[in-house]
Amino acid sequence: MSLGANLGNREETLREAVKRLAAEDGVELCAVSPLYETEPWGKTDQPRFLNIAVSLRTTLSPEALLELAQTVENDLGRVRHEHWGARTIDIDIVHIEGVERNTPTLTLPHPYMLERAFVLVPMAEIAPGLVVKGKTIEAWKIIAGNEGVTRVAPSFIW
Repeated sequence: MSLGANLGNREETLREAVKRLAAEDGVELCAVSPLYETEPWGKTDQPRFLNIAVSLRTTLSPEALLELAQTVENDLGRVRHEHWGARTIDIDIVHIEGVERNTPTLTLPHPYMLERAFVLVPMAEIAPGLVVKGKTIEAWKIIAGNEGVTRVAPSFIW
């Protein structure tokens, strides 16, 4: 999963989101990347984001995991005003090994994950060898570059 926040107390919101995801029955937190500050993507006239990647093991279906992510977003004050706009929290399921979806509510792998340094750089910290569309996350990260992505802390304490 990829998590980001650019409104309010960004770091605390990310920390709370990780705690809530990890507390869910059927969800085991495996790894959390370091914290990165990143330029906004898509709509650029907004505050910088803090981003992390998390790796989970879960017995939840992809759709149930999406529902959990959206519940956590809503509980933490996410309001959807505009596409790619500023937000208190954004939780994206970017990849589930062996799962492909293309429905109105869920597309896996995430359609933009391989273009976004703010997803790839943190993901490469926790899953550099993960293969998506024939290349490792590390290779995709090199292709995307890391412009506008700055590590804030060597680890993220949740």
